[in-house]
Amino acid sequence: MRTTLVFALAATVGLGLAVAPLLAHHSFAAEFDGSKPMDLAGTVTKVDWVNPHSWIYIDVKSDDGTVANWGLETGPPNVLYRGGWRRDTVKPGDAIAVHGFVAKDGSHTLAARQITTPDGRKLFAGSPDNGPKQ
Repeated sequence: MRTTLVFALAATVGLGLAVAPLLAHHSFAAEFDGSKPMDLAGTVTKVDWVNPHSWIYIDVKSDDGTVANWGLETGPPNVLYRGGWRRDTVKPGDAIAVHGFVAKDGSHTLAARQITTPDGRKLFAGSPDNGPKQ
């Protein structure tokens, strides 16, 4: 009886730990609006190669001269790497263009789908399963 109780408790804890990372991840549709594509151009201020999504931050200058810092959510580092990205593909100071989808909350956040690098390469930047395909 005691062995069964210990086994059941261990299995419950193990299952809880296995599921926890899944609960922390969000779907594209929960955060971004697939019906609102946007194109931006700006200067890279920061690049974070982190899981579950990497981030690129750019300063975008509007027509009235104001500058807003946008966060570009991309795929995880391993997806970017397999797609031809390297840590220095874009770096602070680089001018890039991006196509993606705006955040539902109205913040300066974009789910990046394609980024055009300073040398003109167009690289896929999203996760394989996020948002409408272009």
